[in-house]
Amino acid sequence: MPIKQSPPPEAFETLKQNPDAVYLDVRTEPEFAQGHAAGAINIPVVFIKGPGQMQVNPDFVEVVGKVLPKSRKLVVGCQAGGRSMRACEMLEEAGYTDLTNVAGGFGGQRDQSGNLVVAGWRDSGLPVSTDLGEASYEAQRKKAGL
Repeated sequence: MPIKQSPPPEAFETLKQNPDAVYLDVRTEPEFAQGHAAGAINIPVVFIKGPGQMQVNPDFVEVVGKVLPKSRKLVVGCQAGGRSMRACEMLEEAGYTDLTNVAGGFGGQRDQSGNLVVAGWRDSGLPVSTDLGEASYEAQRKKAGL
């Protein structure tokens, strides 16, 4: 089944209409700390190891699996939509069935010329937070018992 793609305003409506739905932000911890969709939780799908070097988070599927039930509707976002699409594919393989990728992510999707193709969550004027608390990756790892 193809993973649903929603631009940020549509993803926001999905979250409003489904109070049990969760915005899963799969960006790195520093990216999340600089601002994220209000109400989102952070579980990074990759870690940045250096310029242009990313390493898959070996605990990603395990932490998500222990924190979020497979029956939960997940709206998955990153910076532009690429990492979150990969995260959706990994979660689908793990048995999650109600997945929506946020096309455009938090910061917007650009074409090869650098032109904005899809406005991101932030630039769409949607609610943004810098509060970490229980939303942080560290808090999610603790909930997962890691």
